[in-house]
Amino acid sequence: MPLRSLHAAAVLLLVALKEQPSSPAPLNGSKWTYIGPDGEKSWSKTYPSCGGLLQSPIDLHDDILRYNASLRPLAFQGYNQSASPQFVLTNNGHSVKVKLPKDMQVRGLGARYNASQLHLHWGDKNDPHGSEHTVGGEHFAAELHIVYYNSDRYPNDSFAKDKPEGLAVVAVLIEVGSSNPAYDKIFDHLKDVKYKGQEVFIPGFSIEELLPERPEEYYRYKGSLTTPPCYPTVLWTVFRNPVQISQEQLMKLETDLYCTHMDDPSPREMVNNFRRVQKFDERLVYVSFQQVPDPPCTGLSPGIVLSVALACGLGICIVLAVSIWLLRRRKSSKKGANKGVIYKPAIKQETEAHA
Repeated sequence: MPLRSLHAAAVLLLVALKEQPSSPAPLNGSKWTYIGPDGEKSWSKTYPSCGGLLQSPIDLHDDILRYNASLRPLAFQGYNQSASPQFVLTNNGHSVKVKLPKDMQVRGLGARYNASQLHLHWGDKNDPHGSEHTVGGEHFAAELHIVYYNSDRYPNDSFAKDKPEGLAVVAVLIEVGSSNPAYDKIFDHLKDVKYKGQEVFIPGFSIEELLPERPEEYYRYKGSLTTPPCYPTVLWTVFRNPVQISQEQLMKLETDLYCTHMDDPSPREMVNNFRRVQKFDERLVYVSFQQVPDPPCTGLSPGIVLSVALACGLGICIVLAVSIWLLRRRKSSKKGANKGVIYKPAIKQETEAHA
C-alpha cells in the first residue's frame, strides 16, 4: 500500500476513535449518598462489592473476638510533622478529608503502608452517635479513619484500592468528654471548606496526637471500604480505647459542613455520614489484648461497685466476729457448768474415804 494511503488510513482511524463514545466514568466517580434514592440501600446496584462479602463496618462483640499474642504495637513513622509542609483539607461531599504526605508510614502490618488521607464520620446534633464500628452494639459519637496503601506492592492508593491487601485503615473511636486540642487543628478550619468541592491549606501537625492512649490495644480484621465502591481489600485496625472531644467540638462537625455545592438551590447538611454495621459472615476479629470479665453489676460505676464490695466485706467481717464471740462464750459457759458437776462428787468421795 502506498505511504500516502497508509497515512490517510491512520488519520481516518484516529478520527473514528475520537468520535467513539468515551468509556464510562470509574465507579468511584458515580453519584451516591447515605440516604435517599442513591443511599446506602441502593449502593450494590451500582457498586456490586457493596453487596458482597467481607464488608465493613462491623459490630465488635465478644462472640467473635479471639486473642492473638502475635499482634504487636504499630509503629508510626513520619507523623511528627511541623507546621510546614501544609496539609490540604477538602470537603468531598461525603466527609471532610485531610490529604497526608506519602512519607508517613505505618509498620507492623506485614508490609510497608504509606499514608494516603484521613477523614471522619459522625451523626447529627439530635442523635450524636455516628461511629461506623460499634462495640457490643453501642455507637460512639464519631470515628476517625486514617487510610494507607500497600507501598511494597503498589505505586499509589488509586492503584491499590481494589487489589489484594491493597489498603489498611486505622480507626479511632471518638466519644464526648473533655476538649481535645489536637482535633481543633482540623475542626478550626471546617468553615473554610463548608461546601462540596472547597479545599484549603492548613498547617501541618503531628497525626500521632489524634491517636488514643495505649494504641497497642486494638481489634484486627479483614474487611472493606465503608463507602462505594466498597472493595473488600482493607486490613482494619480499630483501637480499643476511644479519644475524647468536647460537645462543642462535635457540634462543629455536625453543623459546619454541607454535602452540596455553594450555589446549590437545595443545600443539604453533611450529617449521619456513616454506614450501618454489616453482616460478619463467619469471620473472626483478633485482638491484641486479653479480655477482662465485666464486673457482676454491669452498668454501675466503678466507685459504686467498690463501695458495695467494701460494705459486703465489712458485713462479712462483723458476722464472723459476732459468730466467733458467741461460740467462745458458749464454750466458756459449758466448761464452767461441767466443772461444777464433776468437782463436787470428787470432794464428797474423798471425804467419805477419810471418814
